[in-house]
Amino acid sequence: MKIGELSKKSGCSIQTIRFYEREKLISPSQRTDSNYRLYDASSLSRLRFIRQCRSLDLTLAEITQLLETKESPETSCASINNLIHDHMEDVSQKIAELNELKATLALMVKACSDNNKVKECGVLQLLAD
Repeated sequence: MKIGELSKKSGCSIQTIRFYEREKLISPSQRTDSNYRLYDASSLSRLRFIRQCRSLDLTLAEITQLLETKESPETSCASINNLIHDHMEDVSQKIAELNELKATLALMVKACSDNNKVKECGVLQLLAD
């Protein structure tokens, strides 16, 4: 299948597919006489796998590691479990940072009312401090 069909079937844009090619996450199986890239079912499967990983906010490096590990089905999956555990810790850290941000924004909301003039704006004063 050509890249347009792969795009439709995978839900990835053509630009994303080309980006994944440059990053060596996927590769065209062959080229036509007209130099069009052709992809097979394994490319589609790989793209769907990558999309699922991206939906979990895994980095390209983590996805690469998973894909490489997937190529050796008889090895231990300990490295995969460690990767997911580390990623979960990263997500927990991001949640903590977002909760701090939310608390700061809540303080800012309370610092000013709509009746104030800009020169009295509590939000601007907090930002200046």
